[in-house]
Amino acid sequence: MSLLIKNGLLIDPVARNTKQSDIYVVQDKISSIGKPPANFNAEQTIDAKGHWVLPGLVDIQARLRDPGQPQKANIASETAAAIKNGITSLCLPPDTQPVIDNSATVELIHHRNATFGHSARVYPIAALTRELGGEQLSNVASLKANGCVAISNATRPLASNLVQRRAMDYAAGEDMLVIIQPIDHDLQGHGCAHEGAIATRLGLPAIPEAAETAALAKDIELVAQTGARTHFGQLSCARSVDMVRRAKAKGLPITADCAIHQLFLTDQDIGNFDSSKLTLPPLRSQYDKAALREGVADGTIDCLCSDHQPHETDAKLRPFPSAEPGISGLDTLLPLALRLVEEELLPLADIIARVSVNPAQIIGLPAGKLEAAELADIAIVDPDAYYVCHGNEFVSQGKNTAFEGWDLKGRVQTTIISGEVVYNDNS
Repeated sequence: MSLLIKNGLLIDPVARNTKQSDIYVVQDKISSIGKPPANFNAEQTIDAKGHWVLPGLVDIQARLRDPGQPQKANIASETAAAIKNGITSLCLPPDTQPVIDNSATVELIHHRNATFGHSARVYPIAALTRELGGEQLSNVASLKANGCVAISNATRPLASNLVQRRAMDYAAGEDMLVIIQPIDHDLQGHGCAHEGAIATRLGLPAIPEAAETAALAKDIELVAQTGARTHFGQLSCARSVDMVRRAKAKGLPITADCAIHQLFLTDQDIGNFDSSKLTLPPLRSQYDKAALREGVADGTIDCLCSDHQPHETDAKLRPFPSAEPGISGLDTLLPLALRLVEEELLPLADIIARVSVNPAQIIGLPAGKLEAAELADIAIVDPDAYYVCHGNEFVSQGKNTAFEGWDLKGRVQTTIISGEVVYNDNS
């Protein structure tokens, strides 16, 4: 297969620039950019005039609800949503049912993606402890050999700091990335909203910032002790950003992300118990949102994720404290990222880096680049396409969006994975 993408504006997140050029694809890789390779004869040509050509996006945190929760979503529905929105690589947290703590579950995920998926690459993250129980360590070496790209205990607690210390020592010995969402479960308790005036007014159980920052301080100390490569996921607090910034300045092997909705929403948006805005960690204050944006701008926060959590309708119709947390985010990751460009947080190439090459390099994936000899995972975007966000129009099985009625800009026209067109918007 040979493919020519001509006349597009290439967004290069590695060189951090944009340029008008052509891309020549042979089989599954980019053969050259600008000049055709010798004896090149395009079997397919895509005219991308007036469009942006990006590397396929990499989502470092996306729950597909498969295996285990078909009422919420499955690999088929969520990989279809991914490719429609230019996301070519998805990292799957280990809290599936069954948990990703053995090679059989890893093989099941790969088999289901090969059988029912829509070409998007699904990378399982291994459970740090067996059944995420927090006590017995998983066989990290075996899980790594079977294709797991990192280890994590998702949002589940560990039995003790000693278990975490041993797990991080083990991961360091296997050169395996540890992903941690910092949570002090005692301080979080049964809270569902940021501790502040809004939670007080609504009478909601509150979650203090210390539920994140106390855990993060301990986690950073264990990174310093063990030297384990560690990625902190879904940060939500200003103090967390400052702690990570100072830890990086000391040379610790640390990276971080935040969910993209934290850059647009605050606790004020939960209004009168709007469960579509119920998330964990909770939406924080305006001050925290500003600090997160500053962390993205200065590179303290290395990448952005969707923190995709699709739910069936009933899960969000319960009273606010008992509704299920999470936002269906695959359909809004790219347009929200482009909105950050419009709001002048960062230039276009830098924002695209936060959702492509940066997460790919953190995890160690062959993705996120528009360069010769790289995999031809490409998204072609119409930057002038305006539309209104409606959850019932999502391809994802989860229609639970926090951005219902928002005006969005930028729509994927074509998605290419391994040199093959897997999605094309004919509308």
